[in-house]
Amino acid sequence: MASAAMNFVRSLSDAEPRPYWLDDPGRPKAQPALVGDEQCDLLVVGGGYSGLWTALLAKERDPDRDVVLVEGEEVGWAASGRNGGFCAASLTHGLGNGLSRWPGELKELERLGHANLDEIQDTLTRYAVDCDFERTGEIDIATEPHQVEELREAAADIERLGLGGHEFLDRDALRAEVDSPTFLAGLWNRDGVAMLHPAKLAWGLKRACLDLGVRIYEHTRAGRPVTSGAGATVRTPYGRIRARRVALGTNAFPSPVRRVRPYVVPVYDHALMTEPLTEEQLAAIGWKRRQGLSDYANHFHYFRITADRRILWGGYDIVYRFGGGVRAEYDYHPDTYRTLAEHFFRCFPQLEGVRFSHAWGGAIDTCSRFSAFFGTAHSGRVAYALGYTGLGVGATRFGANVMLDLLDGRQTERTRLEMVRTKPLPFPPEPLRWAGIGITQWSMTRADQRGGRRNLWLKAMDKAGLGFDS
Repeated sequence: MASAAMNFVRSLSDAEPRPYWLDDPGRPKAQPALVGDEQCDLLVVGGGYSGLWTALLAKERDPDRDVVLVEGEEVGWAASGRNGGFCAASLTHGLGNGLSRWPGELKELERLGHANLDEIQDTLTRYAVDCDFERTGEIDIATEPHQVEELREAAADIERLGLGGHEFLDRDALRAEVDSPTFLAGLWNRDGVAMLHPAKLAWGLKRACLDLGVRIYEHTRAGRPVTSGAGATVRTPYGRIRARRVALGTNAFPSPVRRVRPYVVPVYDHALMTEPLTEEQLAAIGWKRRQGLSDYANHFHYFRITADRRILWGGYDIVYRFGGGVRAEYDYHPDTYRTLAEHFFRCFPQLEGVRFSHAWGGAIDTCSRFSAFFGTAHSGRVAYALGYTGLGVGATRFGANVMLDLLDGRQTERTRLEMVRTKPLPFPPEPLRWAGIGITQWSMTRADQRGGRRNLWLKAMDKAGLGFDS
């Protein structure tokens, strides 16, 4: 037992403490910081997916619109360059969450989500964005007996709603796709998820924005918008920007619109990346179709194969710090890396001896309903989209369209959605927030250990529409 423990700890000994995706010789040079004053029609704050999609779509809607984007660090530096690269059609953080919250419009949300994913694929082709996009789908995996029944129920819900595109896999069928002794059953979403290189997506969108005439300033932190006349002014360290409209893509970082801050808490998610696997190692696990995988526990793992034959293995722990700070030192969490390494070799004992090349973490903007919410401030001059809860690679494009609809004052099929018109319940202030999240974490762990049975705390949270996830 001690020897096995030492093996998985040893597998981490050479892991670089930085995101694998950003450790790339093709990383583009940063644009200069803003020095002096700027004027524009639309100012986009944030150089992650949310901001990049907003800037790109704004120019596609109106090529004459003058657009400026500012980023406090570098484009793709935060969650957009650190995530697992799962680009999902779902706008609701999965079918189950959507069904529980918006049953009357779920079919519409699913239709819009799949159209959004199709449009992402078309955009990548149109702008020649090479980000290893593969529409392989994703398999939700049962590793405990009670999860098998939950997957069967999910498959029945999909059939009842006439959504299609999913296939239930029993133990043998699942292990024919990917072989792990821990796998009991799976539900394969065949067309609703793509795998990609997240940092290359951000860099490709940046290049497309620049080609369309968007002016991008990196290492340029933005202050809060101050309304003046028909627009708003935003100060930066070395200048200021006067804009008719402002779109905020700040996500896990404190929003410049203070009243929405209680709706979002930053939680830290962590991941490991293996060294490249040999042909023999790949054959041992049989993962030929390169689907994304995620187990069905409350504290779940997500994992996938990269274009260069590595396995990304992330998730499980959801780390919240008292006060909700976002700091660089929180990115690195050795206790979680040890846990993840142990779980990796439990899942794939055939890969004993494989080592990890990178270990990293980053902040996620989670909200109590697990999916994005939207709104405006400053008499409609400022729009925001927040709370993607770890499923923003695809959904941020939809959110960008919502923000532009709101800023343009347009009534669309998006803005008429109940999901868009309503907000989640806010999190309580500290120390109640810290205590509540801690109790919820403990309760979720207990549920995983007790056959999925939810205690009174989780049942009360479910009834109130509150949740906590990554």
